[in-house]
Amino acid sequence: MIDGYNLGLEKGTGVATYARNLSYEVGRLGHRTSVLYGHQGLAAREPLLREIGFFDSGTAKRQGRLRDLAGLLSPLASRAAAVPVTGRVVTRQFGARLPHYDTLYNATDVFRRANGRFHAWGRTTAVRLPVQPDLAHWTYPLPLRVPGAANLFTLHDLVPLRLPYTTLDDKRRYLALLRTIARTADHLVTVSECSRRDIIELTGIAPERITNTYQAVDIPARYLDTPEEQVAREVEGAIGAGYKDYFLFWGSIEPKKNIGRIVEAYMASGLTTPLVIVGARAWRAEGELRLLDALANGRPAKGDVRRGRIIQLPYAPFGLLVSLIRGAKAALFPSLYEGFGLPVLEAMLLGTPVLCSNTSSLPEVAGDAALAVDPYDTAAIGAGLRALDADADLRADLARRGLVQAALFSPDRYRARLAALYERFL
Repeated sequence: MIDGYNLGLEKGTGVATYARNLSYEVGRLGHRTSVLYGHQGLAAREPLLREIGFFDSGTAKRQGRLRDLAGLLSPLASRAAAVPVTGRVVTRQFGARLPHYDTLYNATDVFRRANGRFHAWGRTTAVRLPVQPDLAHWTYPLPLRVPGAANLFTLHDLVPLRLPYTTLDDKRRYLALLRTIARTADHLVTVSECSRRDIIELTGIAPERITNTYQAVDIPARYLDTPEEQVAREVEGAIGAGYKDYFLFWGSIEPKKNIGRIVEAYMASGLTTPLVIVGARAWRAEGELRLLDALANGRPAKGDVRRGRIIQLPYAPFGLLVSLIRGAKAALFPSLYEGFGLPVLEAMLLGTPVLCSNTSSLPEVAGDAALAVDPYDTAAIGAGLRALDADADLRADLARRGLVQAALFSPDRYRARLAALYERFL
């Protein structure tokens, strides 16, 4: 069983991508796969209403305050019900977001209630399913468990503790939850050696109780094989910039992504090549984005060749995002801290040169296939931009190295690491 905590979010996240990819690899390993959601839905006995309610969860109303409080404080286990997917509800709208599954389960509001119970009592919540799984792989630190199953938890990074000023988490509660999971989980999983070291150091967990599986990216062939001419048309239509004639950042706009320094470095570089930023605003972004707000989507004054354009898109569908990555002169990812840094791998797989940080997990992912800079040094970021803009041979060399480096994180290798992990508990 895999949790659908992040899969149920309206806007995708890196953890949602992780969970979706994990579900497909577990299926390819031959395991029956169930996914547990916590939608409001319709708590109905009739299967048709459960199916309708699951896919209409965005409009479901929360229960009254007294029943809601009773649910938060109850020590009883949460019970999940199977969601029938019969085809009577048209689900193609959700095709890109749904994971691989043999069975979908829903336990009404289970994630919010489990967090509330942990806050009130400091205890984890048991989940009962109609069919007992052998292994529950929680893709995020959640105060949940399936009694009688092996419970594995993925901790992607410890950003709330390592860079506390970049997140809104209650740090005391977050640390208490990590220590509880570290004490009670059958095993912990993470996605880089950098994160593994952090988790061992900050939680005190024994090294043999945590495994690094890394990650993989699997982009469908229909996007990889799209002709360059079509990619160029899509890019031109979406942002008004030419093929291989813009820099690109994509991801949530939050402090650890270092958007403020990217914009500052770009403006100081004197380059006219546009900078494209794709991402929704997340948390604590106001201070970082003052400069971006002043400059994004504006055009230079007539005759002003000192600076280029900054183009901001709050969202791009997956197909368009792949085209934007393929069409970029270089991908920019000088993040302050990452547990893995999936966009770096995505860019390398698509043959786009990368500028990234020389800190946290990014040297593990990028190897020698990216232009690495100090993310706190605006001048270094600007120098990297100028080098990539001016040197076609450098870009071609990084693109070739990137394809080789990306192969080290192939789905086959990732699947083999997962198989070795699961064999210890099944």
